[in-house]
Amino acid sequence: MNKLFSSTLVSVCLAAFAATAAVAQTTPNADSRPASRLENRFAERPFSRPTERVEARLAYTKTALKISAAQQSQWEAYASFVRKNAQEREQRFKARQDGARARTQGQRPNMIERLENAQSRQAEAVTKINQYLVVVKPLYAALSPEQQKVADEVLKPRSGRKHGREMGGRRQFGRS
Repeated sequence: MNKLFSSTLVSVCLAAFAATAAVAQTTPNADSRPASRLENRFAERPFSRPTERVEARLAYTKTALKISAAQQSQWEAYASFVRKNAQEREQRFKARQDGARARTQGQRPNMIERLENAQSRQAEAVTKINQYLVVVKPLYAALSPEQQKVADEVLKPRSGRKHGREMGGRRQFGRS
């Protein structure tokens, strides 16, 4: 019995050692990790880019609203506006990502630059809201009262930053 216990103990130890060695070989080293948070945030995974998500969102919205043939022209104007915004968001993200790579770690925008950046973001937001109203008013007017109730939920603008702050993200100056 003692011999059986010894051989079992030796087998378990060897199996544990082999498993530890296998895990150590498959663990990536620190050099293979992305250089910045921006690169890691939108890694190449399904539906990580705005242009990938927009078609699914439009299909859902069109189905939820039950768009009729008479409402199709207003819907197309809305859908093309949403697609264009998704492409612009993706381009802005890539530009920010390239800018972050170009800066060295010690370089950060000073107070004036941060205020100017906040001012330009706010001006862009007002412009986008005005453009959104131009497109969404005719669509909303063409909807039936039942469709308008659904539209009040599915067409409301979203802000991705709100969820980040609720989940423990930092609040930065100039961002709502």
